[in-house]
Amino acid sequence: MKVEMRAVLLLLTALALGCSKPPPPATAEIDPELLQNFQPAPDAVESDKHPITEAKIELGRRLYYEKRLSRDGKTSCNSCHPLDRYGADGTPVSTGIGGQKGGRNAPTTYHAAGQVAQFWDGRAADVEEQAKGPIMNPIEMGMANATAVESALRAAPEYGPLFAKAFPGQMQPVTLDNSAAAIGAFERKLMTPGRWDRFLKGDRQALSAEEKAGFLAFHRAGCVSCHQGADLGGKFYIKAGMAKPWPNQKDLGRFQVTGKEHHKMVFKVPTLRNVDKTAPYMHDGSVADLEAAVRMMGEHQVEKPLTDSEVRQIVAWLRALTGDLPLAYIRDRSATIDAVRP
Repeated sequence: MKVEMRAVLLLLTALALGCSKPPPPATAEIDPELLQNFQPAPDAVESDKHPITEAKIELGRRLYYEKRLSRDGKTSCNSCHPLDRYGADGTPVSTGIGGQKGGRNAPTTYHAAGQVAQFWDGRAADVEEQAKGPIMNPIEMGMANATAVESALRAAPEYGPLFAKAFPGQMQPVTLDNSAAAIGAFERKLMTPGRWDRFLKGDRQALSAEEKAGFLAFHRAGCVSCHQGADLGGKFYIKAGMAKPWPNQKDLGRFQVTGKEHHKMVFKVPTLRNVDKTAPYMHDGSVADLEAAVRMMGEHQVEKPLTDSEVRQIVAWLRALTGDLPLAYIRDRSATIDAVRP
């Protein structure tokens, strides 16, 4: 009788614990065939058109933090893409010179160089071309023209030797184009490898059972059709609202670049690397929470809405995509000199 009573008590205790805490996920192993469209992060994204050199990287690193590239001397690339915060400033849209607000969420510069194009609408072909955009944008950094940029940099004595070393043989290497090429070289090595990369390289213990289940749920939902490759995104353009119309249709996306009707509401697929650190989400920064972002994508982009369990598991996997910041590489080594106006 005592044994039976103890068994009942143990059963009731187990049931009570089960109600207050979800059971751990069953062990879920991932078939290697499901990983064939994914690759670990490279050390760098090489380019025949824009070869990487150490001299370019050193110059590009300084220019990334250089506030003299803005009209008010207060804004740099790092202002909207802070490298110690995974390249995202944590606001729906960034603030430029004079307190002006941009129209889109600033995407991270980590893992950007390997993407099909730059900006949400793909209007820049590569990171070198992209680097010039914010500098000349009247809302962001607000420089009037290339001459203004070059005058500001030529007035700073430390930049002459750095440009000459990065671009040898040029009579006047301090140019806007060379500045963008140097920033691009620096960004081509902005990588954050982490547990996901170790998993792809064969360490099957790098992910927990729940994280593996999350990847499987992500795969079953069809999210891998857009989010794949080394960057887990950035390779395609997709219409926002494939399954259900997107709620905010003020920004027509790539249509504003091409003028083609079928490009309305089409945007570049963002990378999912470090996504847990780069909120808020979507092109307009309208979604603050990662779980809400996953639910929204399930509702508007895939045919079958995601269950609570699937959302929880997918979020667990997404958080496993957070990599390690390259702290030595991104350390600001720029000189502290008063800004010089052209």
